[in-house]
Order: sequence, then structure tokens, then C-alpha cells
Amino acid sequence: MTRTRLRTALTALALLVVTGCADDRADPAATGAGNGGELTVFAAASLRESFTRLGQDFEAAQGVRVTFNFAGSSALAAQINQGAPADVFAAAAPANMATVVDAGNSDGEPVTFARNQLVIAVPRGNPDGVTALSDLTKPDAKVAVCAEQVPCGAAARKALDAAGVALTPVTLEQDVRAALNKVRLGEVDAALVYRTDVRAAADDVDGIEFPESTGAVNDYPIVVLKDADHPAAARAFVDHVNSDTGRAVLTAAGFQVP
Repeated sequence: MTRTRLRTALTALALLVVTGCADDRADPAATGAGNGGELTVFAAASLRESFTRLGQDFEAAQGVRVTFNFAGSSALAAQINQGAPADVFAAAAPANMATVVDAGNSDGEPVTFARNQLVIAVPRGNPDGVTALSDLTKPDAKVAVCAEQVPCGAAARKALDAAGVALTPVTLEQDVRAALNKVRLGEVDAALVYRTDVRAAADDVDGIEFPESTGAVNDYPIVVLKDADHPAAARAFVDHVNSDTGRAVLTAAGFQVP
């Protein structure tokens, strides 16, 4: 091969390499934010309906498969701190998020994307005529409440203290949906749950508002996790949750937006 032909061949090869690198940078899938990506989101149990909808919208727009793990925020935080693989964490209270941040497992600062307020869930039609927290202390009343380490339980304790009501629940549940299901199954007469949970189960339960709940509103923070396998897709999902579309889904579910 002549020197001129060799120089031409090397130049062509260099152009192919540069073009290939440029294509990789431009391909959303190469960053985990486009077709072929996969995302794991740990989210509070009360987010099930709204995040499932947001996940479907995100999959359609981004071509990224979204897998959810819905549970109590305290349990999710413990799983993350123990090394469970996840890209995004959405908690039902800042305290549970703080355990993840303090352990060094967040990528950046959490952002509050929603707020939620407690109501008293009762069977459809409110057969016992519940109107206030004090009605839950009647001798024959069976009430479900979340355990205090769970955000809905911490909020319930705050509201009960504000009302001066000494409540003895028959069960302490590890997430808000478990408490709600006790009402749906007829195992208890009432439960302290979020407004969004009652709206999601409107065919089976009614929600009774009470004034003390205004002092026990829970903020919901969300964050990309430090060891996320797909950080670009994770950031895109957080942006989607905080977008106008995301807020419309959340408010339709009964959440308040900050």
C-alpha cells in the first residue's frame, strides 16, 4: 500500500470511530433515558395508583420499563440502606427520606412533590355515624391505625394528640393500604388513612374529614439514588413526577401539590 493510500484509510477509520462515539452519546438508550432502558422505583404504598399511572405514561413517552416496589416508607428506606437495587425513592414523609440521605444513599437533595392529609375511613354509608376522632374511642369501636414508624402512623399520633383523644387501636399496620383493607374487609369499623386512599377505594369506603388533620399533613419527597443503575432515566422520571402532567395525576388522586 502506498503512503497516500495508507493515510486515506487511517483517516476513514478515524471518522468511523468518531461518528460511532457521537452516535452513542446521542442515543438516549446509551444514557438509560430512552428505548431499552429499565427503571426501579421504590414508592410509598399510598402512591400506588398515581405512580402506576405516571409509570405507564413515562414508559409510553420514554420507552423505559418501570418496575415499582410499593410498601411502607420505613420498610423501603431500610431496604435501600441495606443495598436493595433501586433508582428512585419516593417517601411519604421527610423522616423516612432522611434515613436514606443520612446514610449517603441519595444523589442530590430530595424534592417535595406532593402532600397528603389524613381522614377517617369507614364502610360505605358510614353505618356507625362517625363524625369525629372522639367517636373512635367508643367501647365497641374497632379501629386500625398505622404503626408510628410509618408516616401515616406518625401523622395519626400527631392528630390524636392535637385532639386530646386517647385511642386504643385493635391493630397497628405497617403501611396505609393494610389499614384501609381492614375496613374494606369488615375487620374493623374505621381506620386512619390518607385522603388519597379513600378516593382510590371510593366504591367500598367513605372518608370523614376532621379538623386536627390539618396539623398533620405529610410532605412526600422524591430523590434519585446514589447507586442507581440508570441515573439518566431516574432523573427523567423525577422530572416527570414534578411536571404539569405529573401534578395533574397527583391532584386527581387527591394529593395536594407544594
